[in-house]
Amino acid sequence: MFLFKCLVARVRAEYQEMPGLSLTVEQASRLLGLQPSMCQTVLRTLVLDGVLYDTPRGAYRAAPPLRERP
Repeated sequence: MFLFKCLVARVRAEYQEMPGLSLTVEQASRLLGLQPSMCQTVLRTLVLDGVLYDTPRGAYRAAPPLRERP
């Protein structure tokens, strides 16, 4: 569980450090050096946490801050 939380924090930090970052599971997996299934789980966790959203094209992007959402 600790390792998973560290992975989630790492991916969250990557998206915070690079505004506009848009990655598919495959791209994120290569960038982060994670197995695609683990990467998918981490990305979906960040979607459920409201940090990311998935686009219709299958990419994951940072969700805008609450104050900027419609």
